[in-house]
Amino acid sequence: MLEVARIRENIDSYAESLKKRGWDAEKSAVLQRVIDLDDQRKVLQTDNDKLLSQRNLLSKEIGNLFKSGKQEEANAAKSQVETLKSSIAELEAKITENNSSLEELLFTIPNIPHESIVFGKSDKDNVVSQDWAGPLPTLPEGAMPHWDLAAKYDIFNLELGVKITGAGFPVFRKKGAKLQRSLINFFLDEAAAAGYEEIVPPLLVNEASAKGTGQLPDKEGQMYYVEKDNLYLIPTAEVPVTNIYRNEIVKSDQFPIKLTAYTQCFRREAGSYGADVKGLNRVHQFDKIEIVQIEHPDNSYAALDKMVKHVEGLLQKLELPYRILRLCGGDLTFASALTYDFEVYSAAQKRWLEVSSVSNFETFQSNRLKLRYKDEQGKSKLAHTLNGSAMALARIIAAMLENNQTEQGIRIPKALQSYTGFEYID
Repeated sequence: MLEVARIRENIDSYAESLKKRGWDAEKSAVLQRVIDLDDQRKVLQTDNDKLLSQRNLLSKEIGNLFKSGKQEEANAAKSQVETLKSSIAELEAKITENNSSLEELLFTIPNIPHESIVFGKSDKDNVVSQDWAGPLPTLPEGAMPHWDLAAKYDIFNLELGVKITGAGFPVFRKKGAKLQRSLINFFLDEAAAAGYEEIVPPLLVNEASAKGTGQLPDKEGQMYYVEKDNLYLIPTAEVPVTNIYRNEIVKSDQFPIKLTAYTQCFRREAGSYGADVKGLNRVHQFDKIEIVQIEHPDNSYAALDKMVKHVEGLLQKLELPYRILRLCGGDLTFASALTYDFEVYSAAQKRWLEVSSVSNFETFQSNRLKLRYKDEQGKSKLAHTLNGSAMALARIIAAMLENNQTEQGIRIPKALQSYTGFEYID
């Protein structure tokens, strides 16, 4: 959520920056509406403060009047206090309504894109900031896509998932289950080696947590909702992990705060059909290791670069061809100021699959979370938050299966063999 004071100070530059997200002048008029509501809030608050002061003075005076035997004047003062109470109640109701309207309006405004973000309407306009330098995998004759490999080697079963739950809930089996667990342990060990503290968070969050990281109201339709308990299944560990620091003031010497978590994630991917969503390309439940950082604003972009390098190192160790994209304005997520996407090459499908996003949210999440730190002068300021997938397993497994198929079976990358205990799935 953007800060009202910064909208007031930067309204013209913010309106210009939001053009990168496809916001025209009419849509950007919401920024002026925010300022107008804030002006109304200040007037209402000033009027209310005056009435409160008058009420307090009269309340003190009433006692003195009674003590002095001035019964009539005391009763008149009591009548004035009752009138003031009624006026105060009306003003406080207006203040509550104003605050609600202002918050609702702020929730509709996405983050301001970083200055490096280019204008674009969709993922077709994303900028390739780094591409795979070596040759793409060459597969043997008769190579299969990962869903056929899964059936051949009994790695995972989509039909069984449909039987148990529904489409988009694969069941991993045998060496496929061991591969899944091995990847989880590998990614967690790599995160620990990079200085991240491991967290085991809940898989359900309350509304305040979902609002805190920007999932609500923006992504409400993509989240599974438990109506009876007013809880949401997490779409990513970013939500519970970042919310650990909601309504907290951290000390400057705590930076950087580096956290990692393995969780199952749940997303109601809207129904589309075809190869783009076949197999593990798009599922409703998947395993993911998330890395989260809370940083001093001066250091957050250096931290982002290190997070990008961390994810890049994982893909190199898994021997997967990858490329890094800097998202354009039209493809940027609602809460992000700058996002890098990682895609791996799926040789049998002959297409790139997104496997990670690494983002800097600057103060957008921390303003919602009220996540602050004390500067050297003792003044409270908003921290910066960052997160990244390190990594999402479903598409990683899809690319690994396809790229490593041989006549002997599916070769396991060397970095994983100590985790799996086998070199091939056969």
